[in-house]
Amino acid sequence: MSNEVAAFTSSLDFDHRIFQADVRCNLAHTLMLLEQNIIPPAVGEKIVEALKELENEGISALNLDPSVEDIHMAVENYITAKVGEEAGFMHTAKSRNDQVATDLRIALKEELKFIQRDLLLLIKTIIKIAEDHLETVMVGYTHLQHAQPTTFAHHLLSYAQTLKRDYERLQDAYKRVDLCPLGSAALNTTSFPINRERTAELLGFSKIMENSIDGVSSRDFIAESVFSLTMLGTTLSKISEEIIIWSSYEFRMVDLSDEFSSTSSIMPQKKNPDVAEIIRAKTAILNGELVTILTIIKSLPQSYNRDLQEVTPHLWKSVDTLRSSLTVTRDMLATLEFKNKRGEELAKANFSAAIELADLIVKEKNVPFRLAHQIVGLTVAKALKNSKKLEEIDAEFLDATASDVIGKKLSLDPKMVKKTLDPTEIIKNREIPGGSAPSMVKIAINNLNNFIKKNSSELDNNI
Repeated sequence: MSNEVAAFTSSLDFDHRIFQADVRCNLAHTLMLLEQNIIPPAVGEKIVEALKELENEGISALNLDPSVEDIHMAVENYITAKVGEEAGFMHTAKSRNDQVATDLRIALKEELKFIQRDLLLLIKTIIKIAEDHLETVMVGYTHLQHAQPTTFAHHLLSYAQTLKRDYERLQDAYKRVDLCPLGSAALNTTSFPINRERTAELLGFSKIMENSIDGVSSRDFIAESVFSLTMLGTTLSKISEEIIIWSSYEFRMVDLSDEFSSTSSIMPQKKNPDVAEIIRAKTAILNGELVTILTIIKSLPQSYNRDLQEVTPHLWKSVDTLRSSLTVTRDMLATLEFKNKRGEELAKANFSAAIELADLIVKEKNVPFRLAHQIVGLTVAKALKNSKKLEEIDAEFLDATASDVIGKKLSLDPKMVKKTLDPTEIIKNREIPGGSAPSMVKIAINNLNNFIKKNSSELDNNI
C-alpha cells in the first residue's frame, strides 16, 4: 500500500484503547496452546515472557507507524523482535478477526464497570440531596405549567429512579458483552484441539460464543451498549435542562455554584449555566454515534467485513462523552442550592392545589369526580377573572359555583377547605407508595440505598 492508503485503512488512531486487552488476549491464547501441547513448550514460554514484558512496558514500546496497519500486528512485531520467527507460533489457531472481537469485549467490559460505578455515585449524590429536602415544598409541572404541589426530594428521586433503570440497562448489556469469541478464528474455528472454555476463563468471560461466524462478525453488543449509554445521556440532558430553566430569573428555583457557571463577555451581571448547557449538547453526540453504528452494521453480510473497524471509534467516542458528562453532572448537582422560599411561593401560586378541592368535594359530598372537576375548574376561572389568589377561595366562594353546576351548595367546613389548600398538607396526604409524602420518600430512599449497596458489592466482586 501507498502511505496514503495505509494511513486511510489503519486503525492505529483508536487501537490504543485495546492495547492492554490485546496483550491479555495473546497471553491467554498462548497459555492455552501450551496447556494443550499445541506449540513447543520452550517457544511458548518465551512468548509468554515477552508478552509480560510488553504489558509492563506499555504501548510506548511499540512501533505504531501506520504501515503496521493495526495494534495486533504491532504487538506481533514486538514479540517477533524479542523471540524471533518462532513468535509466529503465537498466532496458531487464532485470527485477527476473533482477536479484535475479543479485545473489544474485554475493553468495553472494563469501561462499562467504570460507568456503572460512577452512575451509582450519581444516584448516591441525588439521594443525599433528597434527604435534606424531604419537606421542601415546590410545584410539580406538566406541560411546563403548574400542576400540583410536591417536594424537591420527590422530584429529585424521579431522576434517581430513571438513573436506576439506566444502570439496569447497562447491567443487562454487560451480559451480552461478556461472551468470548476467541477460538472462532477467521470464521470457522480451527482443526487444532484448542480449549475455548479455558481462554474464556483466563480472560474473565462468563461464556463462549457458540457460533464462530457470529463470534467474529457480531457487533450488536456495541450497538446495545451505546444505546444504553445514549439513554443514560438522555437522562443527564434532562437533568441539565431543568437546571437551566430553574436557574433563570423567571423561575429562580436553584442557584448554580460559580464553579459551574460563567459570566458574559459583555454583560457583567450575567451568570450563565454554561456547564449544564454543554452537558445538554454533548449528550446529543451519543444519539449520532448510535445511529452511525447501526447504519454501518445494518447491511453487512456475514461474517467479518472491514467495515466493522469503523464501528470502534464511535464506541469509544460514546464512552468518553458519557463518562465525562456523568462526572460533571454529579459534581454540578452536589453544589446546587435549592431556593426553599421560592419553591413554596411557586407551590402556592397559580392554583396548583385545585385538584385537592375536587377530591375534597368527592370525599365529603359524594359528588362524582367529573362534576367536582367542573365545579373547581369554574371556581378557578372565576377567581382569575376577579383577581383572587388561591388562599382567597373559601367555602362560600365554592358554593356560588356549585349552585350553578349541581343546583345546590356544598356547605363544606371552611377550616377543611383552608387546610385542603395548604401545599404542606397536600404533600403529607400523599401516603401512597411512590407518593411525595416524606414517609413514602424515605421508603424510596431506603430501597435505592439497598440497590446501591447490592450493586456496589457485585461490582467489587467482578473487578
